[in-house]
Amino acid sequence: MQSEIETPQDTNKSIKLGLKGINLDQPIIMGILNVTPDSFFDGGEHLNDVDIIRKVNSMEFNGAQIIDIGGYSSRPGAAEISEEEELKRVLPIVKLIRLNFSDLLISIDTFRSRVAKQCVNAGANIVNDISGGSLDAKMFYIIAQLKTPYVLMHIKGTPSNMQDNPTYSDITKEVHQYFTEKISELNAKGIFNIILDPGFGFGKTVEHNYELLKNLKQFNSFKLPVLVGFSRKSMINKVLNTSPEEALNGTSVLNTLALTKGAKILRVHDVKEANECIQLVEMVR
Repeated sequence: MQSEIETPQDTNKSIKLGLKGINLDQPIIMGILNVTPDSFFDGGEHLNDVDIIRKVNSMEFNGAQIIDIGGYSSRPGAAEISEEEELKRVLPIVKLIRLNFSDLLISIDTFRSRVAKQCVNAGANIVNDISGGSLDAKMFYIIAQLKTPYVLMHIKGTPSNMQDNPTYSDITKEVHQYFTEKISELNAKGIFNIILDPGFGFGKTVEHNYELLKNLKQFNSFKLPVLVGFSRKSMINKVLNTSPEEALNGTSVLNTLALTKGAKILRVHDVKEANECIQLVEMVR
């Protein structure tokens, strides 16, 4: 009898990093490292070198292969910061992690091409752009020059207005079309090493988020790795009447569901628990 958990046969099995690559036969974990004072869950926690090294060491020990560094809070209503301030926050951290963790991959979470370029030149391996190139017209050109993997996320609007009144006639169809158009644009510039992120919580209602999760398998048709980020988000808290601090169990449930639908990268605050989700789903497979 066939397992109830299907293994997509057409999903890309690796991320290329120069001459190296990450095997995605088994899903992997991207650990979140926010170096902002105002992130919705861990703002202000990781603002000195000792705490950062301790946190990254813990994430690596518990199974993270990628550390995603963010210096610009994208939560609704967060204050905007200058490009110089963002660089001041993230660039020293990229250098610090590269110096102390040679085996870890570093992702820079930014929508600014200049920040992306300087961080990759300092040792980052992946660019994670919440805007899909829509907030900086130079981003795709820089990615083409850097030849680095690119996380293409779907967002409707900007971080400051994305939750004002997001509407869709068919969210899965519209996100699928968005990826089709953006992938074509990236391919035309010679960019093929793409990771897809449906953008849970970015310009979407609670209902939109769960509709996307229900239909997540449809994005396997692109034959590109799919990244999901549910970690402690309001799509959990608004259903369960919890706070971000209480949302670990809900996060694990959604991560497990996403894994059964073909997700290859879990972006999380809690690496140990995400790793347990992966191990258990893989045992069923």
